[in-house]
This record gives sequence, structure tokens and C-alpha cells, in this order.
Amino acid sequence: MPASIIRATASLRGKRRARQAVLGILGAAHQCWIVRRRARVLAHELATVIPTDATTVLDVGCGDGMIDALLKKLRPSLAITGVDVALRDAFHVPVTLFDGHSLPFPDRSVDVVMFVDALHHAEDPFVLLREAGRVARLAIVLKDHTQDSAFAYPTLRFMDLVGNARHGVALPYNYWPERKWRAAWAELGLSLERWQPQLGLYPFPASLVFERRLHFVARLTPHPTSSRLNCPTSWS
Repeated sequence: MPASIIRATASLRGKRRARQAVLGILGAAHQCWIVRRRARVLAHELATVIPTDATTVLDVGCGDGMIDALLKKLRPSLAITGVDVALRDAFHVPVTLFDGHSLPFPDRSVDVVMFVDALHHAEDPFVLLREAGRVARLAIVLKDHTQDSAFAYPTLRFMDLVGNARHGVALPYNYWPERKWRAAWAELGLSLERWQPQLGLYPFPASLVFERRLHFVARLTPHPTSSRLNCPTSWS
């Protein structure tokens, strides 16, 4: 093998190791300073958004279920289960594997279907939203991002890399502007009941960069016939 190719290969490997080391350091800092605060804040927000008469919750893309465990402390009457495309080494709620497209549950079989920063990891968020409209009886509760503000895309991409790369989570960087979210919900017959764009996930001064108009929590009500609407199989 020519020496130039050997040097180029070694340089590439070195860059990859350096990138992994930097992401590891940032990930550890994120875990220490951000993850627990984010989980606590989101659990409180979700506890107020989930309908008071709900008793069963399906968390799609639940990860390790840390937020679910905190949510259950705030709403002890909730029975929370999760589905994900991969299983972590440890988790706080019962988790079932699924294919990332079809929820393995009958129509109207759970009170609430919940997505917490999960849909932007999907190949096609519209497909999973349609499935949620089929499975949910009372509501769909959704926390995700909006790509509307200046430099939103690179900021969200950086946040995803730091928070998820080390877990092997798919990173398609599939961020939607608010108008696209609302258009998709209308197409699926989902009524927007609540929209909360100010969450306070990050402490100052990190909030100046990572909060802005990048996050929202929404509650949607599925139409009784939303699972049978003549909707496209995908949406873009």
C-alpha cells in the first residue's frame, strides 16, 4: 500500500478518535448538568399536559424511561409503558421493541400516546403521528423542536450529537418548522388543544443559545375516525 494512503488512513482514524473523544467529554458534561434538569422540567410539564382522566400512557421512543419514572412520581395513577427501536442497558419502565413505523397496539387501546424528542429521529414523523392517532383514545402529547429561529438547524444538530450520538440513536436531523407541524396535524385530523413553546429546560446562560424558540410541548386530540382518514403514507 502506498505510503500516502497509509498516512491518509491514519489521519482519518486520528480525526475520528479525536471527534469521539470530544463528543465523549461534551456528553459527560451534558449528562451531569443538563439531562437531569431537562428530565425534571419535562416531567412536570408533561404531568400538567396529560389529561387528568388518563390512566394509560405509551411513550414512543422512550430511551431509558427516566422521564417516565419522574412523571409517574407526579402522576402515580398513570400506567406507563414504552416502545423503542433499540433497548438500553437499563430502563425505568417496561419497554417493547418495535420497527419504528407501526405501533404494535390495537386502535384506541391506550389513553395517551407520548413522544418526547422522538419524532425528529424518525425516518418519517408523519407515519408515526398517524399511528399515534390510531392508537390514542384521549390525546397525543408531543415534545419536539421547531426549526424557525436564526441558526436553529446547526444548534439542534449540535444538541442531538452531544445528547444522542453515544447511545447509537439515529440522527436524521429531521427538524420541522412550526407551520409544518401544524399542517401535518391538520392533515391527520388531530386537533391542537395546547401549545407551550417556553419550557425552561436550560439554566442561564445556556438558555440564551439552546432555549430560544427551539422547543415546544403540544397536546393533540385524535379525531374518532382519524385512523381511517384517507391520508398519504408519508408526508414532506
